[in-house]
Amino acid sequence: MTVKPSKAFNDLPHLPPKNSLVETITILKQESKSAVALAELKGLTSTLPNPNILINAVILKEAQASSEIENVITTQDKLYQALYAKSAKPDNATKEVLRYREALIMGTTSIKEKGFLNTNGIISLQKELEENNAGLRKLPGTALINNLTNEVIYTPPDNFDTINSLMKNSEEYLNDDKDDVSPLIKLAIQHYQFESIHPFYDGNGRTGRIINVLYLILKGLLNEPVLYLSSFIIQNKVDYYRLLQEVRTKNNWEGWILYMLKGIEQTAQSTIEQISKINLLFNETQKLVQEKLPRIYSKDLIEQLFVHPYCKIEFLVENLLLNRKTASNYLKSLEDLGVLASENKGKEVIYINLKLYELLKKGE
Repeated sequence: MTVKPSKAFNDLPHLPPKNSLVETITILKQESKSAVALAELKGLTSTLPNPNILINAVILKEAQASSEIENVITTQDKLYQALYAKSAKPDNATKEVLRYREALIMGTTSIKEKGFLNTNGIISLQKELEENNAGLRKLPGTALINNLTNEVIYTPPDNFDTINSLMKNSEEYLNDDKDDVSPLIKLAIQHYQFESIHPFYDGNGRTGRIINVLYLILKGLLNEPVLYLSSFIIQNKVDYYRLLQEVRTKNNWEGWILYMLKGIEQTAQSTIEQISKINLLFNETQKLVQEKLPRIYSKDLIEQLFVHPYCKIEFLVENLLLNRKTASNYLKSLEDLGVLASENKGKEVIYINLKLYELLKKGE
């Protein structure tokens, strides 16, 4: 929101903060737990028959949840329809969430190709999210307002040169491996800093949450963007905003960093549970089709049903090199077996992997 500020602009310090504030014994103990959970998640991801099964699902749920934090609400069904049904006409909220998905995919590709995350890359993420070229804030008058009381909670830096300088400092902090501070602690620090710089007119929250998972990939702690932190933030939204503010007003780095580290641990653990369930369902489906439909069975076919919970004839044609008639017969046979359920979407037929869809939908 843009208003006339009611107090002086915030003099936000450059990074890093003092180590004595961010490496307390309590923080280091929690960091160890979080690192173990994250390492287990990274390792377990490779056990999936096809990592895209998890990547596609988590990216979509992260996009949905991160947007929900900003009161952009849609459903998983609308998202899948918008992605896979040509006749679907998504509403504005669904379009916004899909832009988040595209920004996250774009950022992941960039990190893997370039091996660093800089200010220009972050501007590109925000541009994809918001579909504008506004870039870093140049106009004065930005303040964060309590929607209930209209009270100014926080006034971020309000000068373009200051914002640019702080972003360059954050860029150096993100990519610098010379200090001995754990990357997980640095993730919490940089997230606070980014949200406090508030460098854009719109999309700061969602851009900041994309940076979180990209940073984990940058540091080799994940291979793919499969940590779904926005769900934790939604469940603990009051604490999220309270602790952000307490760093500003009380220098409470410990409370903030512990919050983020616990979010990483809990989210990693819940994703590990989800991977186990997906693996079990994949094996059950594979066995069922192998026994009941040996004529059409192949592991590649089952993978397509899990990579695309909403499957179409085109996917089997393109990815399995089947002709349309054969692909259609395969999907109909799987529907007769109860693995899939078909829905007509305009002139198309969509085949839904019901058990997988319900598994992925939990927590919506």
